[in-house]
Amino acid sequence: MTVRRLDPVLVDRIAAGEVIERPAAAVKELVENAIDAGARSIAVTIQGGGRELIRVVDDGAGMTPDDLELAVDRHATSKLPDGDLFAIDTLGFRGEALPSIGSVARLSIATRRRDAAQGSGLVVEAGEKGVVRPVAAAFGTRIEVSDLFIFTPARLKFLKSDRAEAQAVSEMLRRLAIAHPEIRFSLEGEHISTFDWPAEPIGEEGLLRRLGRALGRDFPENALRIDAEREGFRISGFAGLPTFHRGTSAGVHLAVNGRPVRDKLLLSAVRGAYADVVPSDRHPVLFLDIGCDPRSVDVNVHPAKSEVRFRDPALVRGLVVSGLKAALAAAGHRATTTGGARTLDAFRAVLSMGGSGNAIPRPSFPQAPGWNAPAPFPSSAPQSGFSDFGAPSADARAHLAEPSADALDRPLGAARAQVHETYIVAQTREGVVIVDQHAAHERLVYERLKAERARNGIARQPLLLPEVVELDPVDADRLIAAGSELESLGLVLESFGPGAVLVREAPSQLAGGNLQRLVRDVADALAEHGTAGSLERRLDHVLATMACHNSVRAGRRMRPEEMDALLREMEITPNSGQCNHGRPTYVELKLSDIERLFGRR
Repeated sequence: MTVRRLDPVLVDRIAAGEVIERPAAAVKELVENAIDAGARSIAVTIQGGGRELIRVVDDGAGMTPDDLELAVDRHATSKLPDGDLFAIDTLGFRGEALPSIGSVARLSIATRRRDAAQGSGLVVEAGEKGVVRPVAAAFGTRIEVSDLFIFTPARLKFLKSDRAEAQAVSEMLRRLAIAHPEIRFSLEGEHISTFDWPAEPIGEEGLLRRLGRALGRDFPENALRIDAEREGFRISGFAGLPTFHRGTSAGVHLAVNGRPVRDKLLLSAVRGAYADVVPSDRHPVLFLDIGCDPRSVDVNVHPAKSEVRFRDPALVRGLVVSGLKAALAAAGHRATTTGGARTLDAFRAVLSMGGSGNAIPRPSFPQAPGWNAPAPFPSSAPQSGFSDFGAPSADARAHLAEPSADALDRPLGAARAQVHETYIVAQTREGVVIVDQHAAHERLVYERLKAERARNGIARQPLLLPEVVELDPVDADRLIAAGSELESLGLVLESFGPGAVLVREAPSQLAGGNLQRLVRDVADALAEHGTAGSLERRLDHVLATMACHNSVRAGRRMRPEEMDALLREMEITPNSGQCNHGRPTYVELKLSDIERLFGRR
């Protein structure tokens, strides 16, 4: 078989398989071109998931007739003026998008520069370029792609349903819109939630407004500002509180110099920063833009330009992790505002007559205008009908112990009662706070152990009588192998024959705890975490297990001063808004919401 040169149209179709693998990729290339052209308004319309029609209209710089004729040729571009692939400051640069699309679809372009009296039009079908003709056109560029992949039927077989392809287009456009809030973006079509987001002012306020439109209206009030810089790299954006998480990573938005990416290094850094505060099966919500000299990052490493390669990846990863951790620690005890909203929604569902089958019917009484029944004098004896309710775990007679003004002004208020020997009810100036005592104290002990380890190592206490713990031989071997790590955490173990270890010393903070259960849980934690990941993450995982054993357990009755002390420590402890497992430690109910719940507003 002889070697021959492929037909140019066939070459374009092969290239299209790499660049344009689905409708969303075609929309991405066209919108990136519009952004590079300086557009301030970009409108996208799709039909049939993008297979039947893709229309992108922008108000950018437009093209001259000569530029238009050259733009649909392979590797023709207005970017890379110096031909330097290591100094790319535009989203597009290869000059492959338009010829690739034109080789597998019908491509129609109408464009006009602001200094031109009329526009220019061109049609490309199946790779065959037509003649540039004068057309009536608005300032900017209008591109229509119809019958995508009609000339490559095999490619159509690999596309998903119209709904799935339309959703992919929507997700892609949202990522670009988040990275460029100064541009108006709109999307219309079938099987999608259409949107029209106005251009926002340049700056943090405009970015936060755009994020509120894209990530949900609750995001701005549950977001932390991120701004960190190191050795020529800067990260900026907003990250959601740890308790503001989702079931998928779709809420994680990353960009490098304004280019949306799904880079493994950056995603790993985000997971590492949130590993201590978000459940393992949940994902944070955030947008981060990494700004740097274009020469410090290679964007030409992936056909879809969705991944990048940094010159110093360790530096970038460390900056992302430290920047996010610093912001999360500075947030202190803050928890999401949606916790209280969910609690009130649960109350409404119970009180609503149209809700659960267990809803309590509300009796109706005859009207008696002009007469008010006297209020009965409160009695210490339980009233009939309430005998099944247990007594409060702590003193709930608020009139006997008036909270101090200082305590009411604190973020978590003054403790007023303990119910079910599990939850602390506190009063603030603006509402009520309900605290899960075990979850809160677990986080406090964990942060205390971490701080102690960082300062000079965790204090150890030798056991007067060393304790033998019998285990599965594999677990015992795993504990002994991790002996040096556990010793740095205050737990000193020795082998005591097959399937057993001897506990010589334990952390002082855990003195008096159940060491048998602690050692078994540490063995489980080591087995679950494995040997992957950094040593610090592995140690934190074990510390979290230890902290759980020395926390105030659910079911323990607490004195009022103990409850207040717990609230005050929560207010000054980093990450105390969620426990070691990522669950919220408290919810806050605003007085205005409670009054609306009972029809007072």
